[in-house]
Amino acid sequence: MAEAAKKKGYIVMVPFMAHGHLIPFLALARQIQQRSDLNITIANTPLNIQYLRSAISNTQTISSRNHIHLAELSYNSAQHGLPPNIENTEKLPLGDIDKLFLSSHSLEAPLRSLIAQITKQEGHPPLCIISDVFLGWVRNVAKSCGIINIAFTTCGAYGTLAYISIWSNLPHRKTDSDDFYVPGFPQSYRFHRTQLHRYLREADGTDDWSRFFPPQIALSMKSDGWICNTVQEIEPLGLQLLRNYLQLPVWTVGPLLPPAELKGSKHRAGKEPGIATEACMEWLDLKDENSVVYICFGSQNTISASQMMALAEGLEESGKAFIWVIRPPFGFDMNGEFREEWLPKGFEERMKDTKRGLLVRKWGPQLEILSHRSTGVFLSHCGWNSVLESLGNGVPLIGWPLAAEQAYNVKMLVEELGVAVELTRTVESVICGDEVKKVIDVAMDPEGKGKEMKEKANEIAEHMRIATTQRGEEKGSSVRAMDDFIRTILSSKDL
Repeated sequence: MAEAAKKKGYIVMVPFMAHGHLIPFLALARQIQQRSDLNITIANTPLNIQYLRSAISNTQTISSRNHIHLAELSYNSAQHGLPPNIENTEKLPLGDIDKLFLSSHSLEAPLRSLIAQITKQEGHPPLCIISDVFLGWVRNVAKSCGIINIAFTTCGAYGTLAYISIWSNLPHRKTDSDDFYVPGFPQSYRFHRTQLHRYLREADGTDDWSRFFPPQIALSMKSDGWICNTVQEIEPLGLQLLRNYLQLPVWTVGPLLPPAELKGSKHRAGKEPGIATEACMEWLDLKDENSVVYICFGSQNTISASQMMALAEGLEESGKAFIWVIRPPFGFDMNGEFREEWLPKGFEERMKDTKRGLLVRKWGPQLEILSHRSTGVFLSHCGWNSVLESLGNGVPLIGWPLAAEQAYNVKMLVEELGVAVELTRTVESVICGDEVKKVIDVAMDPEGKGKEMKEKANEIAEHMRIATTQRGEEKGSSVRAMDDFIRTILSSKDL
């Protein structure tokens, strides 16, 4: 271990147990290492550590400067009413996800043991524990050990604020109207019941979800500061509102995209790819610039059978080329075999014969698709990682939010940034092929709204590029924020 690293000490990072959280934490660790000599340990359950280990093994070097330590925290899913060997949200039925959240408390004792081990080894405690916003209990561990605690939200500022404020205040329970005000936002802003996932819509403060989220959020709001996976220039309003709400420092260090070794890798989503990246690129090479609709609902979301049928009908009616990462519909085993009956009769054969559509089972090389010149729009659930990947490549979006903070991301993308149109919300909505066609036509119009969305998406891509660039003494906003964060934890008197 380098002497400088010993002097500067450790940062311990504790992500929530989901790939959409593990990967941004890994990307954050890499960013910190690139700008400091700090040792970093990412702590999580054994299977999640195994996932991270395999994800980074291709580029790991012997140099301690580039080395990220991985620490396993003992965990037994069966003790929490979960299937055996299930330690994250992948392959976990929606009805069991609350058990996973609640089970995270069991990591407290092994985390305390890890802190004690590092303290003994180094002769002093870690400098800082960076914990997931959903793991507010880590703040108690840090405080009892005299360690700085920073909460990390893997989402954007606007979506984070909406999500934590709605869970903390349940404002929709205080009105009979479908529209409601969310504390922390301007009085003129209104949210709608259809933007709430069913579990949040039905939450009354006594259910399992309410037992977990509000207490964890409240603890994270008592941390010493927050890191946000966004860019100052693209979310000025959201960041101002989040900072006002938290009354804490908020460092914007995004976009934290998957490390280079995850591009084109099955590790990107923890699944075997449904198509070779080369075959996908060859198909795209045959298409005109900005002519292809890319459709994907993330690694753990899907839509209903009737919605899937309508989406297929609308795609066919639109006449547009498309790549659709497709999985069995909601209510079926999402990781099971796909059945022809879920699509219009002969649909896949027609799309294949005419080379109009490419249906990819389970998972596709998203980063490569979004960066290809032929991709014109991304029909997405608008999870924040997907939003960053899309906008980072100047690709506007068609929003179809399904869970978490996705509906608030879409609201921001439509109303604040002007880079998206919304098709529908959740798996509960009823849509028809005509609606799908109309929205695709709007988003891909080379003039009018489609042109405007594309231009704004390109502007945001440039903001994101500049934010993460350093030329000599000139630093982008995310680089400056990272340097300020590192300076702050090295001289904790600033907190």
